[in-house]
Amino acid sequence: MAKRKGKTIILDSKPSIKANAAAAGKKESEGPLGKEFDKVYKDTTLGEDCWEKAESELLKTAVCIAIEKSGKALEEIDAVYSGDLLNQCIGSTFGLRELNLPFCGLYGACSTMALSLIQASLAIESGGFGCTVAATSSHFCSAEKQFRYPLEYGGQRTPTSQWTVTGAGAAVLECISGAYPYIDSVHLGTIQDLGVTDANNMGAAMAPVDVKIEP
Repeated sequence: MAKRKGKTIILDSKPSIKANAAAAGKKESEGPLGKEFDKVYKDTTLGEDCWEKAESELLKTAVCIAIEKSGKALEEIDAVYSGDLLNQCIGSTFGLRELNLPFCGLYGACSTMALSLIQASLAIESGGFGCTVAATSSHFCSAEKQFRYPLEYGGQRTPTSQWTVTGAGAAVLECISGAYPYIDSVHLGTIQDLGVTDANNMGAAMAPVDVKIEP
């Protein structure tokens, strides 16, 4: 059973990340991590007729590759914990619906991957599930449309504008032995608000949470 140490939950089961995968767009492939991606799309529409569908395809790609790398059949996956930046988590729901897997939609903005890993790990720790998938996605163009203006609008970007990643990541979690990275403990953070009002400067709004780590 899990133990508490302050507000940190220590996981006895030590869920291991048996496999992981990442799919990304052209801009991301040109960065320092470019060679680490399992799949790269040079056309960021991914052949779809809207950005939201492209993001769904990114997520589906990452999840399917991760499951394939894990050696698991779809029937062996007990649940998928996933989210994105779009209303009603449509990037995740439309991307994963064809897989017909039990699904838990999450929204944590840039913390969604951490949140999905936490929830997927706790589900295994509870003994209810044996194998779970944690995932998330984002797409620069769908995020611009969601939070600012559609690219077709042609609005000028401010100097503080951020560039949202076009990509998706997934990890398959299971309690197994071997030289796999595992999740030892989880800790939920608190809300930090320094009153940043520049909607374009998401980095300034999120930075305090990233750096305020108490002993």
